[in-house]
Amino acid sequence: MKNSIFLNRAPHLEPSELTAFSGNKLDRDSEHRDETSLEQALKVEGMHILAFSGAQLVLKHDGQVLDPLFAPYELADLQPNFDDAILLGHRASGEPRLAVPVNVPPEALAAHYKPADPRALFRDALIGDELLGEVAQALSLLRWNADNKFCGRCGGTMDTLIGGYKRKCAACSHEIFPRTDPVAIMLVVDEKQDRCLMGRSPRFPAGMYSSLAGFVEPGETIENAVRRETREESGITVGRVRYHASQPWPMPHQLMIGCYGEATNFDITFDTAELEDCRWFTRDEIGRMLSEGSADGRTLPIHGTIARRLIEDWYEWRH
Repeated sequence: MKNSIFLNRAPHLEPSELTAFSGNKLDRDSEHRDETSLEQALKVEGMHILAFSGAQLVLKHDGQVLDPLFAPYELADLQPNFDDAILLGHRASGEPRLAVPVNVPPEALAAHYKPADPRALFRDALIGDELLGEVAQALSLLRWNADNKFCGRCGGTMDTLIGGYKRKCAACSHEIFPRTDPVAIMLVVDEKQDRCLMGRSPRFPAGMYSSLAGFVEPGETIENAVRRETREESGITVGRVRYHASQPWPMPHQLMIGCYGEATNFDITFDTAELEDCRWFTRDEIGRMLSEGSADGRTLPIHGTIARRLIEDWYEWRH
């Protein structure tokens, strides 16, 4: 089969760059992080801070311009918690970027602040791609630190080290490091009949269908996770698997691993506990959904999601 998406890197050389949260260009300088890195960064003139109220980025706004970057003195009325600050890295100019949680809840913020969750940030294009990538890094690290205040071995207090990238138990010296949860997300393709498989979760917006997805389990390859999750959710077995793209997903700290899977059987028996519906979509149906939405109200995931990237690239690959 010469004309196969499983043998071709088209339509993009690196499609991961086209997903939301992937534009982070900070120099993390991870090999040189130590206990002084955060303190030194705070002393640099021109350094900037991303402030977070819970899982929402705080933006300054004057009715027209939205600005997510704070100088330290601008945080005073937000009750910043510098003890839990994270050193994200440095821009090419040498400017440090930090993430700082604040204690004022989103609903109590003054009128000249706008809180925004990560979905709104990319859906509404509130900030640029590079900043969006920095937000993804910040949210994941802030959540991991907040979830690990106490030792999982002895219950002792965990201290924050090396700018937020390590925690160590003050009682038993157990050390832990930030986690990333891998999720396989796959567009399963019936190449002979030129169609793809999508499902609908009850949690989705009305009418939306998307590619299937599930967490990679311990001791499992990405390919086998694609096969297992597809079989469990749809009853479809998968042969060849091709990695296509990845996307940081800071809700709270996943890495979405986008793949194409080759269907080897075609009769769907979907898991009704997971899905409201699961069906095959022809290339023409996908084309209509991409351009104008389908006549029966079916829609696709929004731009910026890796699910949308998988669907668009499968469609565009033939064109």
